[in-house]
Amino acid sequence: MKLPLFPEQASTIAEQVDRLYFVLTGTSLFFVLLIFVPMTIFLFKYRRGKKADRSAVRMATTRIEIVWTVIPLFLAMGIFAWAAHVYFDIQVPPPDALEINVVGKQWMWKLQHQTGQREINELHVPVGRTVKLTLASEDVIHSFFVPAFRVKQDVVPGRFVTLWFQPTEVGEYHLFCAEYCGTEHSRMIGKVHVLPADEYQTWLNRGNPEETMAQSGGRLFRNLGCSGCHVGQGPVRAPPLEGLYGKLVPLQNQQFVRADEAYLRDSILLPLLQVRAGYEPLMPTFQGRITEEELFQIIAYLKTLPNAPVEVRR
Repeated sequence: MKLPLFPEQASTIAEQVDRLYFVLTGTSLFFVLLIFVPMTIFLFKYRRGKKADRSAVRMATTRIEIVWTVIPLFLAMGIFAWAAHVYFDIQVPPPDALEINVVGKQWMWKLQHQTGQREINELHVPVGRTVKLTLASEDVIHSFFVPAFRVKQDVVPGRFVTLWFQPTEVGEYHLFCAEYCGTEHSRMIGKVHVLPADEYQTWLNRGNPEETMAQSGGRLFRNLGCSGCHVGQGPVRAPPLEGLYGKLVPLQNQQFVRADEAYLRDSILLPLLQVRAGYEPLMPTFQGRITEEELFQIIAYLKTLPNAPVEVRR
């Protein structure tokens, strides 16, 4: 009977994480033995009543002190640089990733693909394709954790966070919430299904959603009255949103901010936080009026505005 100590490595980052972990563990064990083995020997050798030479030893210690200071310093800094490299690899998603939005709530993971397919506690992705998750929480802190991919990300209420991975093996993998989030925390589990590219496309086609995320967002954009100010010659002079995503935005405080997902979220929920230069702070807050899922949909629509108009189904 095989009892593996660790889950299988099923993503491109998994091997890097495991290698770093084993080096840290091995280094720690080496120094534990180096310190505690002699200490244990000395406890018995120089215990009270034991006949042992306790006279002071005269020897130069400068070189010894330099060695035990410099070598651990370089060792620690080397591990720090290596760990920082792995950290930045994990934190920065590659371009052209497959984008999926995730909302954590007590006690489930709700996922939506850009093409509109929805899932609960399950995620279907193609093998070999980089996948970027943008996550939000509706209530408390959750933590999205796929052990086989060696990725884990805390999901904090009031902000977006991102997580990416590139699966390397077809199969089913456990999905957990790794942060205690309430009485039903242990039931907040699911599966990640990694499919061959053709099977993934078949799964997408079988879903056949009524609207893409951008189409749903466009409908919300109009129903909430946003188009009355931000599109055309409305009665209120508001910043135009066409071509905004990804650009630098000048603010009234003489600073600039990148118009990413986080900026768009804050502009919708906390419009007075970063007021665009040349405009009055007149926009009302939509906090409490729209859900995290609807936020994702509106932002998906705003990201399409530089391109062809999005058809909105009514």
